Amino acid sequence: MVVECVWKHSTVTGDGSKTFILLLASLLRKIHTTASREPHVSHSYNSLEAAEAATARHLADKLLAFALKELDDLIAMEVAPHGRCVSWEDFTAEMHSPANHYVQKLLASFFHMRLGYVHCAFISELTCELLNHWKCIDNLPYFALQFLKDNFPAIHTPVSGFPITSSRLIEGQVIHRDFATPYPQTDHQPIKAVVFTGYLQPRLLNTGDVLEVGCGGTEERSIVDFSAWTERSLQCLIANLQSLGVSVLLSVVKQSAAVLALATQAEMCFVDCVSEDELSLFAQLSGATPISDCWRIEPEHIAELTFCRPILLGPHRYVHVAFHNSEERVKVKPYSLIICGSGEGQTDQYACAFQDAIRMLFTTWEPIPATGTTAAKRTVQSDKRTSSYTHVLTDSSTCTSSNLNPLHKCVLQPGCIMPAGGTFEFLLHHALLKLSHSCSASNDTNIGVPVSRLLASALLSVPKQIYSHSPGQFLQTRTRVMSFITNCSHPFDLVCNQEHNASPIQSEGPLEDGILNLHCCRKSDMPSKVFTQDMGLESVSCKYELLLAVLQCVTSLLRVDTILRTHTALHTQSLADTSWESTEDEAEN
Repeated sequence: MVVECVWKHSTVTGDGSKTFILLLASLLRKIHTTASREPHVSHSYNSLEAAEAATARHLADKLLAFALKELDDLIAMEVAPHGRCVSWEDFTAEMHSPANHYVQKLLASFFHMRLGYVHCAFISELTCELLNHWKCIDNLPYFALQFLKDNFPAIHTPVSGFPITSSRLIEGQVIHRDFATPYPQTDHQPIKAVVFTGYLQPRLLNTGDVLEVGCGGTEERSIVDFSAWTERSLQCLIANLQSLGVSVLLSVVKQSAAVLALATQAEMCFVDCVSEDELSLFAQLSGATPISDCWRIEPEHIAELTFCRPILLGPHRYVHVAFHNSEERVKVKPYSLIICGSGEGQTDQYACAFQDAIRMLFTTWEPIPATGTTAAKRTVQSDKRTSSYTHVLTDSSTCTSSNLNPLHKCVLQPGCIMPAGGTFEFLLHHALLKLSHSCSASNDTNIGVPVSRLLASALLSVPKQIYSHSPGQFLQTRTRVMSFITNCSHPFDLVCNQEHNASPIQSEGPLEDGILNLHCCRKSDMPSKVFTQDMGLESVSCKYELLLAVLQCVTSLLRVDTILRTHTALHTQSLADTSWESTEDEAEN
């Protein structure tokens, strides 16, 4: 169950598996300790163990309810203002520019944990270059990241036997199949292509069909006539494609030898057995619609290509296509990612790291919606804290996507990042303790009173593990973060001030001596260096998703009533396929 929860979380955010386990273990310990102290043994429970289990489940449910109701607001108000919001212009800025620095720093921190330190800079620059090519012209940034995330298997090509520094981007799409017919050299443009989802030659029998032939010759003559008819119809189809100027044919299924022979005679390129993912990407980039009925080819079924030629990548030869520029069809200039590695396993590791990095960026940029009631409550709380809090969080100022429901708004501004090394955990720990103290002082019975302290205590397990080699550095870093919070003279808005082109979550200048200086208040209020070493950057949204996933896993674990232990390995066959005699024999064994 734990492995499945970690896997589901990592497929969403692309990272956080180790932190997931650390937080999970810490929360289970804290819940067990708290439950064992509660005097809840009564007539409802027949043992102390049952009472502790019930209390633990109750605490886990309260933790999850608190996180779903309050945690996003708390992070938005108390944690995110101490970070920096990276704009989409930073993602697509020129390499080595100050605007692009933070994006490369975020990616380098991610790749450092996944692949090591040596090639972090190269892989980060390659990822930024990929994002720059795939940026959408008219859409919001997370649409481009969503497209890359969904189509990454078709966009990248692994090549073993070369160093990682040989990885590069090439224009167009690489289809991971070779030509089924000889490739004719042609210079005419544009090249027209059609995607077929079925067989071009009508088939007498499908898979699994049985043909029964009688003693007479009627069935045999019918088969001969059918074969002759299919050959004539196929010739007419090829002639029709030639009249339309089509010279490239792509197919999901494997075509017959007769189809390939006629295509060769007509000097047409045929690529069959193409994966559905690659054909889906081809259709999206070309604007052409795949066709199932080959006799009803319309202009919308024909794709225009700049070129279609073979490409040799390592020991494999593939099909390389580039798309004709058209403002009506393609709003990006597509590029394929070639990922190289010395061995097959290492190449797959690099490819997984690239894919997870895109998932991480998408989670960082994806807006987190909240109900209007929650947003209004946060605004009231903000006004109570200080009169200088003038940037009120309104639906018009925070929701950047017109596709969001009018009753929803963005809690965390997309692109919020902050220094790694326990910064998020220290800030949220402080915010949770402050919340529990304020609720206790007002004699509030809110569910966040006991569980906020429990969650705050569990959060410190992450920085403790980071600085396990030096406990003194843990205390020093925590003290610096706390002094940074107390030196701020007023709260800060998360929403970008569009009128002044400035973000309240800002950073003055790039890294200084490898150390990130973040400013959320006046320069005089800010210590010169927040951290004693450069720990990189991390996403606030990914941290928020991690906390929710861990709390959901804790709740699922503590809802288990009984574990059935077996002394032998369970068989995979169903009970219907197993006789009672064999079951009794296995029990005796």
